[in-house]
Amino acid sequence: MEGRKIIKRALISVSNKEGLVEFGRGLAELGVEIISTGGTARALKEAGVPVTYISDVTGFPEILDGRVKTLHPRIHGGILAMRTGEHLKQLEELDITPIDLVVVNLYPFKETVARPGVTLDEAVENIDIGGPTMVRAAAKNHQHVLIVVNPNRYQEVLEAVKNDALTNELRLDLAREAFAHTAAYDAAIANYLTGVAGETFPPQLGVSAQLGQVLRYGENPHQKAAFYRDELVKGACIANAEQLHGKELSYNNILDANAALELVREFTAPTAAIIKHNNPCGCASDENLTKAYEKALEGDPVSAFGGIVALNRPVDRAAAEKMSEIFLEAVIAPDFAPEALEVLSKKPNLRLLKTGDLSKQTNDTMEIRKVNGGYLLQETDREVVNPEKLQVVTEKQPTQEELDEMIFAMTIVKHVKSNAIVVTKNKQLLGVGAGQMNRVGAANIAFKQAGEKARGAVLASDAFFPFRDTVDAAAKAGITAIIQPGGSKRDDESIKACNEHGISMVFTGMRHFKH
Repeated sequence: MEGRKIIKRALISVSNKEGLVEFGRGLAELGVEIISTGGTARALKEAGVPVTYISDVTGFPEILDGRVKTLHPRIHGGILAMRTGEHLKQLEELDITPIDLVVVNLYPFKETVARPGVTLDEAVENIDIGGPTMVRAAAKNHQHVLIVVNPNRYQEVLEAVKNDALTNELRLDLAREAFAHTAAYDAAIANYLTGVAGETFPPQLGVSAQLGQVLRYGENPHQKAAFYRDELVKGACIANAEQLHGKELSYNNILDANAALELVREFTAPTAAIIKHNNPCGCASDENLTKAYEKALEGDPVSAFGGIVALNRPVDRAAAEKMSEIFLEAVIAPDFAPEALEVLSKKPNLRLLKTGDLSKQTNDTMEIRKVNGGYLLQETDREVVNPEKLQVVTEKQPTQEELDEMIFAMTIVKHVKSNAIVVTKNKQLLGVGAGQMNRVGAANIAFKQAGEKARGAVLASDAFFPFRDTVDAAAKAGITAIIQPGGSKRDDESIKACNEHGISMVFTGMRHFKH
């Protein structure tokens, strides 16, 4: 049987008009009758494509400002009827003509709620009812009815209709895509209303994300992976960054670029961060971006090889020339001067990512992690050190310069895997102890990396000291000031050790575990 005889009647009602006219014209040329609604019907008619208005099929006008137009037995009976004797007999008795192809995409809810200042009434008015109902009905009856929700599939479907290639595999694939489309749509609505209601943890967790790209592999070559974008998140972030140059990002690139970006955006002064395996191996602030990068690299040039650099200022030629001197996987920054792009683009594989202004955070305030059999959901840790809440607990008072350095160090340690210790001096990261099973072990790694530069430096810890051993090790390394959350039963022992060694110590009252 020819394809045009299998697909005799199509219902088209789309919000996204991309490719609509060409697709409608192609169907009409194959002898397919097209019925349609509102703006879709007008667009087809104006293009000279024959179309029948939905109201002429239902015998009932669109009512309630268009809220009710397709919710009618003549529509849903035509979509849901199986092509069996009994069902077709009922359709004939009720004078209902079968619908063989449904082409629907939904009101732009995500785009609506992403607009600044959108009201709840505006958002609610963009919740599609008839569209999802038709999509689900057609997808349920996909063995008999073709459902298309994605304009990117128009040409493929048109060719399949023309060439009698409407396979069960194609029908099932289109149905899967349709159900995913409505599921994501409903999840977006639920998530928006959850936010409006001020509910942090809804009874059901809905995730709405679009496939950004299938990656070559995951953390390791034997693992498959893909990157999905949350279209409701607006602002500068790794998901919204524009890649200007270089190879396709890998799974590990995306993780590390995100870690680097989230670190540098914490600082107001020109800052550069170098990330390796999701931990900072270099970070520095300075009045000059190039100098900040040079200081970040100087902190651990060995680990920086093959790392990812993030900067919180547009990259100029001088900074680009310095970064071009070593092998880097990626550079991510608010922007790149034309001459900087010229320099860095000479490295064909170097990924260059432009984020736009980093002075404001995105609206993404929650983070999800998968465990076997479930999900963990928590607020993103965006708390920063409040200088007014710092508590000096030692006899030795820190200088203002040391307090500024402590805040710098604590900002970095917040982005280091726990147990975490960092050593800094002159707004330069000198040593990092990351992901260790005990705190003194993390400290010793940081001291070894910092070497003699640790003398006169500041130490930051992401959590309290359970014993005084870290303070004793810090004194031996030459540390003069310590910042930590406090809260241990043995805080007095650490305070006493600081007093014995002439070290100033402040408590923040805030832990920053990062697992």
